[in-house]
Amino acid sequence: MSKEFLFTKTHEWVQFLDDTTARIGISDYAQSELGDLVFINLPEEGDEVIVGESFADVESVKAVSNVYSPVTGTVKSINKNLLDQPELVNMDAMDAWFVEVEGISDKGDLLSEEEYKKLIAE
Repeated sequence: MSKEFLFTKTHEWVQFLDDTTARIGISDYAQSELGDLVFINLPEEGDEVIVGESFADVESVKAVSNVYSPVTGTVKSINKNLLDQPELVNMDAMDAWFVEVEGISDKGDLLSEEEYKKLIAE
């Protein structure tokens, strides 16, 4: 199973760990646009996430922004490190996953890394 990242048009990334489990975070482009993150609000383990619906929000020095789910499933775990250290997303957005989702039953329109790079270049 490849560990490649797929992206959404709303700047989230998803990395499938297997066919029905994935980690979700925000792209490096998103964190650079947001600026320094000061707070991240994550869902609870066991919460359902739905394609295209907000499951978390990030607060930066500039604004509060919603984070949208690229998949439908159940939150298996949250990255508790981000609750105390939201700046981890600024340091390495592709490593600072927000949630791990299991039981994935639906996927939104996902872009390859190449397609995403074209999108943000426009």
